[in-house]
Amino acid sequence: MEETTTNKRREFLKKALAASAAAALTPQLLNATSNGQKYTKIGDGFTFLFQGDSITDGNRTRNNDWNHVMGHGYQYIIASKLWYDFPKKGFKIFNRGISGNKVTDLTARWQQDTLDLKPDVLSVLIGINDVAAFVAGNKDFSVEQYENGYRSLLQQTRQQLPDIQMVLCEPFILLVGKLKAKWEDYSTEVKKRQAVVQRLSEEHNAVFVPFQSAFDKALSKAPADYWIWDGVHPMPAGHELMAREWMHHVSKRIRFIK
Repeated sequence: MEETTTNKRREFLKKALAASAAAALTPQLLNATSNGQKYTKIGDGFTFLFQGDSITDGNRTRNNDWNHVMGHGYQYIIASKLWYDFPKKGFKIFNRGISGNKVTDLTARWQQDTLDLKPDVLSVLIGINDVAAFVAGNKDFSVEQYENGYRSLLQQTRQQLPDIQMVLCEPFILLVGKLKAKWEDYSTEVKKRQAVVQRLSEEHNAVFVPFQSAFDKALSKAPADYWIWDGVHPMPAGHELMAREWMHHVSKRIRFIK
């Protein structure tokens, strides 16, 4: 009996320590800070940053043309909703996605395009170009390189911005368009990188957004080319799906978002 009680106490202590460790990684959103300054209301002055490749780029302008500065896609839909729903919170929302980018490209511009902006919420979607390069025969873009490079970016970010809330988005594909010719290769490599993103999300207590499963479920409503026209880049309905999925998962962590 005494041994059983001791074991229960040990188990309780293990769980308590694990919970404390997780809490240490969780941004203290109830005492929200932005760029080193405390705010009295949750989320006031938050900076949101979307990072990634062409799916996030969305043909955005690189100037102050506010008609196009967010690009055209899921990130535009999310930004529009946040700005509309919370006009008094003073959100700053940036899009720094660049078409064709891989993890190595993010690494080259991470300081200027991410860390210097000091985001409170960082959303990253990257991986399909890494897959394309590997499938095309460039072995420098292996899944190991992808994981190591991605992890390094997140570690830098956590060190410089300890209160940041990360949102890691799952790369995705559908069997349509140009991917049909090499579907098995693409499918295999994308799944490997999806597992990496999920693993990194757990390591950094980030919100994980499972885009692949969302698109897979959507196939029961309409065929693949209704959601993604070339296997990689979403149709308008696909971007709406992504925006809704992003908001659904992020709102579980950032409570003032609905």
